Amino acid sequence: MKLKAFLPYVLLSVLALVIAGSAQNAPPPNTDSIIETIRADFRADKVALITQTMNFSDQESKIFWPIYRKYESELAGVDDQRVALIKSYAEKFGTIKEADAKAMINQALDFEAKRTQLKKKYATEFQKAGLSAMTTAKFLQLEHRLDLLVDLKLASELPALLVQAPAPVATTK
Repeated sequence: MKLKAFLPYVLLSVLALVIAGSAQNAPPPNTDSIIETIRADFRADKVALITQTMNFSDQESKIFWPIYRKYESELAGVDDQRVALIKSYAEKFGTIKEADAKAMINQALDFEAKRTQLKKKYATEFQKAGLSAMTTAKFLQLEHRLDLLVDLKLASELPALLVQAPAPVATTK
């Protein structure tokens, strides 16, 4: 599957997150199941893209995939934090208090730090298991580009929610 064919799935995944995040009231009960279904589809398409792009030898494949599955499992937990933050922001939009805004800043920065730490951890694991630095770097570059696609799509969809002048931030804590 080429990157152009993969992009609609990335966009669909992000769109689901945006839809969940754009509601100003609590999301409907089935939103979480919709998000999980889309995330599962995204992960499957991501595996296909990695397989095609990386073009692993049999030996590299035996090393990479078991470690990658652990990485993806941990990454899903980190991504859950991002989804929760988007939902929280959407629920509080227009009535957000200073303390909430500070907490959200810390949560967003924590998400980014966790994502970076996870990549560092698994870059080391891939190499300890026998993948070359070149192969590991190629994977990390692909992963980075996929992250950028998701971030770009989020950024392009959220401005209507994030950039419009919100109600003044309440200064009471």
